[in-house]
This record gives sequence, structure tokens and C-alpha cells, in this order.
Amino acid sequence: MLTSNTDMHIARTLQELREHLAPFRKPAFVPTMGNLHEGHLALIAKAKPLGDVTVASIFVNRLQFLPHEDFDTYPRTWDADCAKLEAAGCDVLFAPNERELYPEPQTYKVHPPAELADILEGHFRPGFFVGVSTVVMKLFACVQPRVAVFGKKDYQQLMVIRGMVRQFALPIEIIACETKRAEDGLALSSRNGYLSPAQREEAVQLSVTLQRVAAAVQRGRRDLAALEEEAMEALAHRGWKPDYVTVRRCSDLQPPLDQEPLVVLGAAKLGATRLIDSLEF
Repeated sequence: MLTSNTDMHIARTLQELREHLAPFRKPAFVPTMGNLHEGHLALIAKAKPLGDVTVASIFVNRLQFLPHEDFDTYPRTWDADCAKLEAAGCDVLFAPNERELYPEPQTYKVHPPAELADILEGHFRPGFFVGVSTVVMKLFACVQPRVAVFGKKDYQQLMVIRGMVRQFALPIEIIACETKRAEDGLALSSRNGYLSPAQREEAVQLSVTLQRVAAAVQRGRRDLAALEEEAMEALAHRGWKPDYVTVRRCSDLQPPLDQEPLVVLGAAKLGATRLIDSLEF
């Protein structure tokens, strides 16, 4: 049977989930890896009016972590997560363990196109979007939502998921939610908790850098390679280890050609913590 956290139902198995969702016609879904913050809760708030039942999942997906990354140490804050989801009005939490979601080795995987998935994040984290696409496809199969909400902070992930849904003709509307930020402008992230107080104060410089790049392009600067290099050098001078700061087309994350909606994306390490951010303009 389902366990209940007052009004929020917690399903640990696929059978339990499907039994509980059977009466509903339009689930609205927010997949997460837990360690929830206000950004996740904004996704829940966005999802609630879009369906007849609001479903979240918590699953730390081993497939999207490289061997040297933080799968084992990724923060797992179950009690706090449940309390936050319940307070946000989530109706159902799907929280399978690895054996439930991957009862046998996951040899069938979703491989997004290289021109989208092997650039930027995919270049620095090879196989990352195979892991993301595979687990999201599987969670979609479990929940069978009609609407799913993703944040714009993980901009490339949003693009990959939208493309997957479109090409597989999944009956799911993908809704994008604006990046939730702290008062100083830092994009909220589960990994922000790794930062020391001094690093947390410095961390806002990633979003400041992206804002400066966007402003320069809006003022008419077109030597984007030089602008991007200057931005990375500025971060490096402050003690960061930048992977990329780049201006791309919103439509496909390729380099700009003409007047079109753009996004500036950045990823950099501050100490041992890797942060990402994006800004449409």
C-alpha cells in the first residue's frame, strides 16, 4: 500500500504509483534528485495549475554521474524534502530505489544528437545527457504525465528533453520555469550547499559575468569569441576554473548567425564546486 505523509502520498514502487494515479487524466510532473530548495518548489508551483494531480519524483540517477563525480556524496535530505513538497502542495511523491527503477542493467538508453548533447555540458561531462535522457524517459513511462516542468537554469538539459519529447512524439507538454535566484542573483542549486561562506559570497560572480556578456552583446558587440574569452579570464582572475562562457542561439545552442533570441551560458568551478547558469536575452 501507499504510505501517506498527511495529504501527500509517497509511492516507492511503480505498481503503487500507477495504482494511485489511475483515476487521474492529466498528471503534472516535476522530476528531481532531492536536496530540494526554493527553485524546485517554484517548479511545483508552476505545475500545480497545469494538471489534475501534481507528481514529483526523487531519484539520484547514477547514470548521469561520471566516475569522479559526487554520486555517493550527493546530499540526500529525505525528511526535509518531504516536508517541503507537502507544504508546496505536491500530491504524490514517487521515490523508487535503484532496484525498483533499474531492476536489470539499463542496456537500452536514449542517445540525444551529438550536435546538442556533446557540446557545452556534454563536452565536459561525457555521457551526461545519455544518463539524463534515459532516466527522464523512464520516469515519463512510470508517471505518464501530460505536463512536465523543468527549470531554465539547466538550459541545455531543457533543450535535450524538449527534443526527446518532440522526436518520440510523447504526449507530454514541456513547460520551462524561470531560474529561481537568491537575493544577490545566484542561481539556486543543490550544489550551492557545498560552498563555504566566502565561496558563497563569491559565487554570485558567475551570474554577474553572464549579465555583463549579455549587456555587451545587446550594446552591439559582435566579436563573441573575444568577449567570451575575456569573461573566462575575468573569472579565472578571481580564482574560478571556468569550463565555458558562451553566447548561443536559444533555438539549438549553436553559435549565432543573425538577429535571433540568444542565451549566454556559463559553467565554472569555485573550489571543488562546479556551478552552472544561463541567461536568455
